[in-house]
Amino acid sequence: MKIALTGGIACGKSLVAKFLRELGVQTLDADDVVHELEAPGGAAVPAIVSRFGPSVLASDGGIDRVQLAALVFTGEARSGEGDDAARTPLQDLEAILHPLVRQRLLDFVSMPSIVHRSPFTIHLSIIPLLFESHFESDYDIIICVSSTEDRQIDRMMHTRGYTRKQAEARLAAQMPMAEKAARADWTIHNNSTIEELKAEVRRCVAWLSARMEKAV
Repeated sequence: MKIALTGGIACGKSLVAKFLRELGVQTLDADDVVHELEAPGGAAVPAIVSRFGPSVLASDGGIDRVQLAALVFTGEARSGEGDDAARTPLQDLEAILHPLVRQRLLDFVSMPSIVHRSPFTIHLSIIPLLFESHFESDYDIIICVSSTEDRQIDRMMHTRGYTRKQAEARLAAQMPMAEKAARADWTIHNNSTIEELKAEVRRCVAWLSARMEKAV
């Protein structure tokens, strides 16, 4: 059974993942996969250098993420003809990374789960932009970490140093939290205390274990 965790910005996905691991769930984060792919010897390094030039290559043979970001987020779209015409640098980077990330995550959640003991061994992919990347069809169960907009803004201001205007802009650039939650199979609400969040995670793991037991 393929399981993914997603959610909105500043909703507490990393904290939920920590609690999941404490309960024996095995996790793999899409962001960590990207780091692996761009590290020295990473599978994405040759294609990124080919597309963006040798200036993005760090001295250790990996990708200089600061230099790459400068090119990706300030560059203009290509011009010309064909399928690559008018594609932005960000779209080019995503075309390189997304297939590799997608396969790595699918390989991880496809690992055999141990279902003849309690608790079950559950493998779960953490994909912040699951719906935006159109990966949702890969998964049998989608869990969403949700918070109210006020709490998201408050966390971004106090833990990331954003102004209210910057926080609101980040929220506006993402899929609405309500839509993500509506498209998920289970929602973990992070609007209260740490203890309540832990309780929500425990309830979620119990539900997942019951679903896996039925599937055996």
